[in-house]
Amino acid sequence: MNRIYVVGIGPGSQAQMTVEARKVLESCDIIVGYTVYVELVKGFLPEKEYLTTSMRQEVDRCRMAFGEAQKGRTVAMICSGDAGVYGMSGLMLELGMEYPDCEVTVISGVTAALAGAAVLGAPLMHDFAVISLSDLLTPWAKIEKRLRLAAEADFAICIYNPASKKRADYLQRACDILLEQVEESRVCGLVTAIGRDGEQKEVLTLKALRERPADMFTTVFIGNSQTREIDGQMVTPRGYRF
Repeated sequence: MNRIYVVGIGPGSQAQMTVEARKVLESCDIIVGYTVYVELVKGFLPEKEYLTTSMRQEVDRCRMAFGEAQKGRTVAMICSGDAGVYGMSGLMLELGMEYPDCEVTVISGVTAALAGAAVLGAPLMHDFAVISLSDLLTPWAKIEKRLRLAAEADFAICIYNPASKKRADYLQRACDILLEQVEESRVCGLVTAIGRDGEQKEVLTLKALRERPADMFTTVFIGNSQTREIDGQMVTPRGYRF
């Protein structure tokens, strides 16, 4: 059986990659991925063979991986964070039905919500929702509904893909939606370049967050009604009594 691993490489640094993911990458004959993520892995596995595609060529990238596996090679398809959180594992498993001679194994990784939460303190200690603001594959109307319902349910919210060059005002729009039912003083946080050079964090109010610039390398955290700032860290209590 031809084997493909779908590997979550973590948020960026080698230190935040799981031991299992590193071992799988070392054992593979070829590594396939989006150009940006391949460059991260090349830094510590330069001897490997790599195949890349640019963004929005995900289907082509997957078929490329299956094609290499059918040659009898062990293949790793890499994704940032966790392969099953806005990653490639779902698409690989869907397309895998067309390649019955290939076996797909998913290797988990540390997603930005968890790595970023650790940088900020403990913002996700209770129930939380993760919502991407990218409307490339999800209609904006559905994103709006999810934001409103998550706020109504008093979830802590982690926001992926808050803005880009073409979506410069999307985080501002999301904050406006949340401000319909969340107070301006709600504790929020953001982390940029998680686990990479230039990592930065900030704890701020929802009102201030609305005015902050963000990009695709920023992960945003909106606290729930119980979230507090403690010594510069963002803490959402679990409810333990002491």
